[in-house]
Amino acid sequence: MSESDLATPVANNENHTDNSIEQEFLAFRLGTEEYGIHILQTQEIRNFEALTRIANAPDYLKGVMNLRGVIVPVIDMRLRFNTGTGITDDSTVVIVLNIKGHVIGMMVDSVSDVVTIPSSSIKPPPELGSTFSTDYIIGLGDIDERMIILLDIKKLMSGPELGLISQE
Repeated sequence: MSESDLATPVANNENHTDNSIEQEFLAFRLGTEEYGIHILQTQEIRNFEALTRIANAPDYLKGVMNLRGVIVPVIDMRLRFNTGTGITDDSTVVIVLNIKGHVIGMMVDSVSDVVTIPSSSIKPPPELGSTFSTDYIIGLGDIDERMIILLDIKKLMSGPELGLISQE
């Protein structure tokens, strides 16, 4: 399975339970909402540390960090999704992603856990017309009375607003 297949609701490590495919997502919080990304796109989770700000960068691009010799841009997802202010505290973390060979940091309020969601529990994103784009939302995972917004992080990071990854 290629890395591009991670954008669709099919897991690399398929576990069959009751004839449904299960997928693993890293769940994280932005404000009161919970989001998830495919676990295979996650390289590591780091405590928030000081960043070097880039002049004339958009507000949601908080800066860059040096990760073992690799310069990593860090996106504040709270500002990107308009879910709150960019205030950091002890629970703020940076999820380091590796997408198509690009290393990108994603600053979030906290990481919840790794969740396994059967495909049957993933509902399609709502149709919201032209109000705003939901192209980067895989679906809504409903598990243990939790609603997790599942993101196609590759589409989000390569979208016209961020453009951190080339579209292929």
